[in-house]
Amino acid sequence: MSITVNTKDEIIMRLVHYFVTEENYQPIIINGVKNEIWLENLEAQYRIIRINSNYIHNKDQLIFDNYKVKSIAKQVKKKTLSFKVNILNILLDLNEEINIQNDKNIDTFKIKTLKDVRNDNGISKLFPKLKTFTLSKENNVELIVNITNDINKKTEKNNITYDNIFKPKKIIVTKILIIINVIMFIFSTMYPNVFNLFFLNSDLVKMGEYWRLFTAAFLHANVFHLLVNMYSLHIIGTQVETFLGKRKFLIVYFGSAIVASLMSAVITQGNSVGASGALFGLLGCLLYFGYHYRIYFGSVLTSQIVPVILINLLIGFTIPMIDNAAHIGGLIGGLFITMAIGIGKKDKTTMINGIIVSFIYIAFLTYLLFLN
Repeated sequence: MSITVNTKDEIIMRLVHYFVTEENYQPIIINGVKNEIWLENLEAQYRIIRINSNYIHNKDQLIFDNYKVKSIAKQVKKKTLSFKVNILNILLDLNEEINIQNDKNIDTFKIKTLKDVRNDNGISKLFPKLKTFTLSKENNVELIVNITNDINKKTEKNNITYDNIFKPKKIIVTKILIIINVIMFIFSTMYPNVFNLFFLNSDLVKMGEYWRLFTAAFLHANVFHLLVNMYSLHIIGTQVETFLGKRKFLIVYFGSAIVASLMSAVITQGNSVGASGALFGLLGCLLYFGYHYRIYFGSVLTSQIVPVILINLLIGFTIPMIDNAAHIGGLIGGLFITMAIGIGKKDKTTMINGIIVSFIYIAFLTYLLFLN
């Protein structure tokens, strides 16, 4: 069987193959465009790579083409909550007489042959691996087969990773936490000394009763307080436990509970009980998780997660007796702790940064409570 592959098509196949398999880009669908390939990697220097095989024969067409790229960039920024999106714009069929002028956040390169790909002044300057990256072939059929197989393997590997994160899991830890909270409420109601021993009080914590920073998260003032928090824990905890797994879920929950108590002891400086600080920590976890996987969450981050957080904070500011300091402390703590423990494919640099900011955050609150 014989298949003819022209130079332009071969360049496209080789570039897509390289960016997907070596640079972890993923194809994205842009409605209303033809003869263009758009790739996305939110962690890369160029979040968007666009390969355009349409013929551009004059300067006005090039200006319009740049305008189109900018318009799509705005959509990507809105979708991914990004303030800045750098785009690598690759043109495969540009009139030789047209001079390229890069626009803000858009670097444009003209490629006519495979040699242009490896040119020191071309895109290989940005992606050095392109100089040595090769794909052997004996004929055009073998080229297509090799490229297709490699991309499929890479996509399959990514799909396995995402399936492990997003697939439904058996929820155990959330249910156990709910049971513990209910048992603690019953015991604290039957035996008031239990409540007195475990509620949060900044003065008592300063006197050495440090366990209150943790145990206060398992006490509740009344049945309504308990029911609201346990319902929230069931909804939010199920999601976080599914995404993070049991061990990381517990780290975020307990860590957020302690940090929330620290913030409450520093700012509120009164008696406080309830799981809401830890719950806001789980919301902070979802906020970080949703931002990290925003390309898969779509509009969920802006339409659901963020509004829920803002509404609950607003309620806390408007209704008396709600410890909003604990809510804010838990929210920030949950976000930082999630950043520190990592999610999905671990980024060691991000995790180290998360550990550092978590340590500074907790150390600062501890200093304010005990030493200031």
